[in-house]
Amino acid sequence: MAIVTGTRRTGILSRIGLYLVLGGFALLLLFPFLYLVGGSLKAREDVFSYPPQVLPREPRTADVGGEPRPLFTVDGRELALLGEEEIGRFAPPDDLDAIVEVPTGDVEPTGGYTDQQTAVVDGEEQDLFDVPVDGGVVPMVEREVFEVGRFAAPDDPETEVLAPVEQAVAVERIGARPGNYREVLELQTLDRSLTNTLLVTTLVVAGTVFTSVLGGYAFARIRFPGRTAAFLVYIGSNMVPFVIILVPLYQLMVAVGWVDSLAALVFPFVFNAYGTFLMRQFFVSIPKELEEAAFVDGASRWTILWRIFVPLSRPAIATLATFMFLYAWNSFVWPFIVINAGNTENHVLTLSLQVLGGRAADSPNLVFAGVAIAVVVPVVVFVLLQRYFVENVATSGIK
Repeated sequence: MAIVTGTRRTGILSRIGLYLVLGGFALLLLFPFLYLVGGSLKAREDVFSYPPQVLPREPRTADVGGEPRPLFTVDGRELALLGEEEIGRFAPPDDLDAIVEVPTGDVEPTGGYTDQQTAVVDGEEQDLFDVPVDGGVVPMVEREVFEVGRFAAPDDPETEVLAPVEQAVAVERIGARPGNYREVLELQTLDRSLTNTLLVTTLVVAGTVFTSVLGGYAFARIRFPGRTAAFLVYIGSNMVPFVIILVPLYQLMVAVGWVDSLAALVFPFVFNAYGTFLMRQFFVSIPKELEEAAFVDGASRWTILWRIFVPLSRPAIATLATFMFLYAWNSFVWPFIVINAGNTENHVLTLSLQVLGGRAADSPNLVFAGVAIAVVVPVVVFVLLQRYFVENVATSGIK
């Protein structure tokens, strides 16, 4: 009994350790996405804060004199910042150690602004200032100028405390700014680009699935002269890099008048050799007995394709649709070439994000928001279709 209990305890500890390791790796992989979402909800100043933080934060405020004032931690107390002052350190020319600190607004040039007097200090000529000291005025030279904040407790605003703002720690709380998304949509008309991208991606995915199903069934089930050779040539086109056909494809778009239009982003990509290959390989794995039984019952090839083969091919179709969705959604090179930069009405997300990177270079929170808009849709599509990736692609329905 003791041996069994010890073995069970060891198994539980091993499983817990495995889950912790896998959870750590999952968190590491998710961190860039979490930082992106957090950055898209931050204020501009929060993005540049150090040390960087994932969650968006905003400064806490307190009502002082009917106005909201930011709160800071000064000497362990939460005080409201009432304002900032410039403090100068002054000293007599003949006694530089006798430093006096006074607001720079309380001093005036000795002799006036038009005829300011000077004194030689350490071999250098420096301006003199009239500094109020003990009810009198003493000519002194300026040694240093720094800024301090005027702080006070929210419940006792009359009692002020002077402290360097750099040494005060802002009191913050978690606070998101969803308005960043509205601002970035208005800044770069991403709403129009998002609509165009959804339209182009939907048409590309639907067209590719349709043509791939037809082509895959033809190469898998219909015998005709030269079928194998035609299939090899068609699949061999995958070996041709896209950059090789960029110029001929652009010339074709010019010839048919599709340059600078969404049609140029759709029709060249609805015929896909990889999709045909994927569907053909899946259709080959479906037992011929299903097809023969359907022929005996009087079904036509069209009926067999759409009522037998396609329902059984949901995993392959979902995989193809996901791949094509990601390809069409993230396409940049071809839209960049065929769509005019000034034609924002036909821009897709990738083009708008490129322009946004320049227009909002000083506001990375808006860039984060634009990227998040472009990322969230593919993530949702992948989550919805991922279960098809683990299904048995050889499922035929025969018991």
